[in-house]
Amino acid sequence: MISFEATSPETWIDPTLVPIEGAHAAARCPGALDALCLMYTTTKYTKEAMFPHAGSWTLNEFVLGDGGATSDNLAPRFAQIQYSWRSSSLGIQEQIWRVLANNARHVAAMTGCRAFVRWVTKTRVGVPNQAMTDLTWKNLQAVGAPRFPEEALEFGRAMQRELGLAPMADPFIASVSELTPPEAFEAKLRAGLPSWQKHLSADDYVEFCWHAPTVRLLAGRPRLRPPTPGFAYPNWTYNALGGLPAAVDPGMFVAAKTMALTLVDLATLPEVLAAAQAEFRARTGGIGGEGWVGPLLPADFDPPVDLRWPEYVSTPRGEEWCIPTPHHGTGAGEAL
Repeated sequence: MISFEATSPETWIDPTLVPIEGAHAAARCPGALDALCLMYTTTKYTKEAMFPHAGSWTLNEFVLGDGGATSDNLAPRFAQIQYSWRSSSLGIQEQIWRVLANNARHVAAMTGCRAFVRWVTKTRVGVPNQAMTDLTWKNLQAVGAPRFPEEALEFGRAMQRELGLAPMADPFIASVSELTPPEAFEAKLRAGLPSWQKHLSADDYVEFCWHAPTVRLLAGRPRLRPPTPGFAYPNWTYNALGGLPAAVDPGMFVAAKTMALTLVDLATLPEVLAAAQAEFRARTGGIGGEGWVGPLLPADFDPPVDLRWPEYVSTPRGEEWCIPTPHHGTGAGEAL
């Protein structure tokens, strides 16, 4: 999250240059709103030069504070914009950040502001563990694919009717009731990736990979089956299914049973646990080893729960939303 603060807009112009008293006649400092707008547009331009169009990296932004002011002739004093980016290596992440930080410093200088950064999160890349993968896949096969009750199926049909479609006997995509071997899943992912790319997507589970042998299990959650190739359902249909226990529980219970069987194997089969631990040490050198990557955030990291994300509060007028109070100062973080 990058903040712009116009801490001393009165120094933007020498007031003695204007022989008329009054702030309305003087040139106003551009301020934080202009800094935010320039940051947004400059980053759109420089995005082309951050990294080649390969490796399936993404960069997205969200305006947290819009630089609002209480008077039209006062420079907006404070604005915030959040950036989130994902790529296949920490080196690419750092390259993208160098461009973002450079943009922030320059637009701040152009608009009479100071620029700050507050980190929301940093995650490491994942560490595979084939021993854990093989064990989990064996147990997933023993449990079997999820089966959805009539309540869930009828809910799906009702949404199809609502959209003017003919309801289907099985309204869910076929893959949600099938088991996909890890090799097939990975081959499908790699089909659209360059050969040098070793990682895809981002999630917080990867943090565990650097502290213990880890495996990721994807649970089945239904989506509506398209009536024709290329048909796209509105997002609300997927969200609605996410609130129906009959549609969510089958996949979750398959995952829970698989995890339980895997834990039992690790507790009762010393050779299986030893193989997973040996692979972890071989890939990382063990915790603190030569190939190990430590946490990217400091141990005293201040959780950013005080950023300008609206939160809901109860007042005598009812439930409303407000801007939370920062932990320290404006909550802007460290200077760039």
